[in-house]
Amino acid sequence: MKGFYVVLGVVCVIGGGWLVYSARHKSADQSATVAPVPAAADGFTGYSLGKESAPVTIVEYSDFECPYCAGFATVQMPDVRAQLIETGKVQWRFRDFPLPRHEYSRFAALVAHCAGEQGKFWEMHDQLFYHHDWAQSRKNPSGLFRDFAKQIGLDLDRYNGCVDSQRYAGRIEASRLEAEAAGVTGTPAFFINGHKFDARPTSDALKATVDSLLSLAHKR
Repeated sequence: MKGFYVVLGVVCVIGGGWLVYSARHKSADQSATVAPVPAAADGFTGYSLGKESAPVTIVEYSDFECPYCAGFATVQMPDVRAQLIETGKVQWRFRDFPLPRHEYSRFAALVAHCAGEQGKFWEMHDQLFYHHDWAQSRKNPSGLFRDFAKQIGLDLDRYNGCVDSQRYAGRIEASRLEAEAAGVTGTPAFFINGHKFDARPTSDALKATVDSLLSLAHKR
């Protein structure tokens, strides 16, 4: 346990700009009212990438409307997949933390879960983040999201029914409550084997932490 915090301390030096980053991406209105959606109790723990047997688990709490999350997904995540997930070191889990100031973040999360219902969560994840102009346009993205659904090959009737029924609203709220209880205030936020990662979230910093944890484990 002591070794873990030593590792995080080293990586925090690498990511010295994190305090500025964190201050900028926190929710501007922590007291904003959240719509009273009953939390799901289905035990869902997030969409995952990588082997269940991986020695390290990284949980990401994200908001599809957040520009910092889009930056991580498009710039850092490809290297994370190649260096950590595909090598069998990490199982990655994606969780929702829609910020109250973002008008369409819950809707985007719902769309992603409805794509996940058809086995294409990660394809929709990439559509939402790689084509992020929708988040700055301030326009209702319903039509664009349907276009995304069509592009990734979803059954549109099934997709429309899922979205219209808000089938996964409770699951998204359960994830938000989970993150809030863990002390998450902004996105993206990361936990490595249950410990909050407070360095600047680059692929290099994440890899340095994972490799150090694995090295410590091998020495025991």
